[in-house]
Amino acid sequence: MGVFVFLPLVLPLTAWPVARLAEQRLHPRTATRLLAAVAGVSAVCSTLCLGLLVIVGTAQLPGNPLPDSWSDPDVRAALPYDEIAGRAAIPALLAVLVSCAAAAWRQVRVRRRVVAALGGLPPTPVAVLQDRTPYAYAVPGGRARGGARGHGRERRRRGREAHGPGREAHGPGREARGPGRVVVSTGMLAGLAPAERRALFAHERAHLAGRHHRYLLTVHLAARANPFLRPLRTAVSYTAERWADEEAAAEVGSRRSVARAIGKAALLAPRAPAAGLPALTGGGAGPVPRRVAALMRPAPAGHAWPPVGTAVGLAAWCAAFGATVSALSSANSAVTLFLVLRGVASPM
Repeated sequence: MGVFVFLPLVLPLTAWPVARLAEQRLHPRTATRLLAAVAGVSAVCSTLCLGLLVIVGTAQLPGNPLPDSWSDPDVRAALPYDEIAGRAAIPALLAVLVSCAAAAWRQVRVRRRVVAALGGLPPTPVAVLQDRTPYAYAVPGGRARGGARGHGRERRRRGREAHGPGREAHGPGREARGPGRVVVSTGMLAGLAPAERRALFAHERAHLAGRHHRYLLTVHLAARANPFLRPLRTAVSYTAERWADEEAAAEVGSRRSVARAIGKAALLAPRAPAAGLPALTGGGAGPVPRRVAALMRPAPAGHAWPPVGTAVGLAAWCAAFGATVSALSSANSAVTLFLVLRGVASPM
C-alpha cells in the first residue's frame, strides 16, 4: 500500500478551489453535477482507505477476531507507521460510520414528518395547506402514504415543522411514486403576486425535475465521511438553488419575476427553518442576495465543461485529477493488501 493509502484522505483538498469558482463562473447545472460527483468519489475512496487502515490496526490488537496471519510482519510492513496509523484509523472510521448513520436516521425522521403532514390530501401535483405561516417546498416522489391521516389543524402544525422556503423535502421511495409534488401554504401564496406564484411553482418543479435532492444527499453524506469535503456541500447547496432559479426563469420567461419571488419568499418565510430540513437537503438554500443578483444578470452560458485555459477550468481539472488519483490510490491499496493477506495466509 505504502503512502498511497493516505492520499484519498487528503486529496479532497484539491477540490477546494473549484468549490468556490464553480459558484460564480459555471452554469449551476454543471457546477452541481461536477461538485457532487467529485464529493461522492472522494468520500467513497477515503472511507475505503480508512477501512484498509483499520484492518491493519485491528490485527495488532490482542484478542482480535481476525486470523492470526493478518498480524504477520509482512502485513504491517505494507503500511508506513503502522502502529500509529492503524490504531488511529479505528476511532476515525467509527466516527464516520456513526456520523453517517445519524444523518441517515435524521433524514428518515424528516421523511416521515413530511409524509404525515400530507396524509389524507389528494395526490395532486400541488398541495395547498390552509396555513397562515408562509412556506413552500418540493416533495420528491409524488403521493403521500394513504395510511397517514390527519385533521386540518394537525396537518398545518406538521407542515410548519417540515418546511423551509426554497428547500426540498424528501418523501420515501416506497411511499411515494411519480415525479413529486409541490407543497405550499396559503400564507405564502397570499404574499405573492400571480407572476411570482408562477415563478415559485416553476422553481419547486425544477427541483423535482432535476432530482436535486440526490445531489444534496450525496454531498451531505460525503461531508460527514470526510470533513475536507464540507466546502463542496456548501457550494452544492447554493448551486442547486441557482439551478432551480435558472430553470424557473426560463419557464416563466422573466428573470425579474423569479428574483422578486425569491426575495419576497425570503422576507415572508420564518427566518429559521425547521430542524431536520438542513440534514435532509445538505445545507441551506444559499445566500438570497447573491441569487437575486445573479438573476439580475444575463443567463449564464451552459458549457458542459469549462475551457481549460480559464481559472475555473484549471480548478475543475485539478479536482477531477484529485478524484481520479483518489480512486486509483484506493484501488491500488485494496489490491495490494488483498495480495499481501493472501500471501501470508497461504505461504509457499
